[in-house]
Amino acid sequence: MQCTTIRSGQNCPFMTKAGCSFNGGVCMPILEACEGCGRIIVIDDVQYCSVSPNPMARWKVGNCNMATHVKVETKVSAAKLNPIKASKRMAGKK
Repeated sequence: MQCTTIRSGQNCPFMTKAGCSFNGGVCMPILEACEGCGRIIVIDDVQYCSVSPNPMARWKVGNCNMATHVKVETKVSAAKLNPIKASKRMAGKK
């Protein structure tokens, strides 16, 4: 449904016929960690997250999983060796 409180005209999953069903009924502004994200919308000179009404909850455990400005580093592990093949190779070198 369309939001009728802070983000007027925006689609919001928390909006019902009775009003906003989110805790407190008000969307929270973004945090410093959200700066630079592509999902920020500006309404009345205040920046809000277009995905979450409470950005603090997304950053509480670690990085926000919806953040577009955070790059996740993946570990490149060495190729797994089959221990049986490795032992045969070592036995053949003697």
